[in-house]
Amino acid sequence: MTATHVVDELGQFVVDASVSDIPAVSLQMLERNVLDSVACALGALDGELIPAIRAQAEQFSSRPTTTFIGGGRTSVDQAAFFNAVLVRYPDLLDTYLTPGGLCHPADNFGAVLAMAEHVEATGADFLLALALAYEVQCRFSAQVPLMARGLNHALQLAMSVAAGASKLLGLDADRTAAAIAASTADNISLAAVHTEPVSNWKGISPAITGMRAVYTTLLAARGVTGPKALIDGPLGLVQLLDQPIDFRTVDHSLTAVEQTYLKQYCSLIHGQAIIDAILAVRDEYNLSGDDVAHVTLEVFQGAYDFAGGGSYGDKDHPWTKEQADYNLKYLGAVALLDGQVGPEQLETERVRRSDVQDLLTRVDVRPAADLTAAYPERTSARVHVALHDGRGLDREQSDFEGSPTRPMSWERVVDKFHWLGEPFADDGLRGDIITAVEHLQDIPIAELTRLLGAVSPAARRPRSRHRL
Repeated sequence: MTATHVVDELGQFVVDASVSDIPAVSLQMLERNVLDSVACALGALDGELIPAIRAQAEQFSSRPTTTFIGGGRTSVDQAAFFNAVLVRYPDLLDTYLTPGGLCHPADNFGAVLAMAEHVEATGADFLLALALAYEVQCRFSAQVPLMARGLNHALQLAMSVAAGASKLLGLDADRTAAAIAASTADNISLAAVHTEPVSNWKGISPAITGMRAVYTTLLAARGVTGPKALIDGPLGLVQLLDQPIDFRTVDHSLTAVEQTYLKQYCSLIHGQAIIDAILAVRDEYNLSGDDVAHVTLEVFQGAYDFAGGGSYGDKDHPWTKEQADYNLKYLGAVALLDGQVGPEQLETERVRRSDVQDLLTRVDVRPAADLTAAYPERTSARVHVALHDGRGLDREQSDFEGSPTRPMSWERVVDKFHWLGEPFADDGLRGDIITAVEHLQDIPIAELTRLLGAVSPAARRPRSRHRL
């Protein structure tokens, strides 16, 4: 096929991709990120919003070919939706940072997993499709500063899910290009989804995008065409964004996963180093909230804008989970009080409690030019804690465990999986899921989804692990 548009080149890139394009280290990290996504999904099963999402998915399900994480069967589009909401809900999923924003490659997981099960794929097929989705999403994100221009990163998620789904369906380059173009055309998302007052939609929007991309790709498989000039034609993204867009399709390596960040704490990625530093100070000096007179957080400009009171809105009055996990004042205060920022710290009752609402009024967030200059290679932060006894405690941190400079190991992700999954799966089931992910290249994807369907939100038990 002669490529005439960028999406045609991208379609051929998807068709030509093979497992041999994933270096061994990238494949290991991809399996690590798969387990991380599964951990996030399990950790969300008792989330306050999840019953409503499950009811919606069940009501509009058609022929059941796929599995709900947590039990039950459903149609491929509804599994893509529900399972993607689970992965996003605890705000513990992987992240790819860029100068003009970010994206969450794990947003692809629910949709690609659903399509893989729908077509009865092997685990190796699934991993290749997921690697392609990561690559397409991250290559676009690296060069186009969408969020700086008021657009949300769900736009490139439409491209990446369509790419992964097309690979699993075995579409030719022409139909793959049509799927990518059609999926993207109707998923132009706005960054306003992240502005105050942050709503439930922040965590649902990517799942809707993934669901629609799966549905659209299935239409493309039936021969429905898409607007192939979407990127480089009249009124396309190149014209809209006033810059060239090149997916570098001559480079077949699928290595984007190596540059992803993993999280230890239920917080946007910009809060990870800050929480880490606050907890280190808290532990070293055995602090309690009553000891603290004032806290100053110095951060890079993007962190200030997103979550410190900058261009995305005031952060003085968080009242919901979504407002809390995008609020450095709240996250800093609750870390000092509880010594952890896990799912329990984002429950409504905890967010609204007077102790944290009082302490967050004594937390200031400021952008610092030198920290901004180091981003995105570093997500540095400085923490200054003033105590009532007159002491001042300072800590600067340039990265955190989970960043590409300090990658989170497989063993540490296993710890995270046990921490989040313990309430919903016994030791034996958790062990079986870990083994399945570790050997995903050698098993049908149905073996993994069967295990994820055996997890039960009704089996809720207390978490015994205080901190990851």
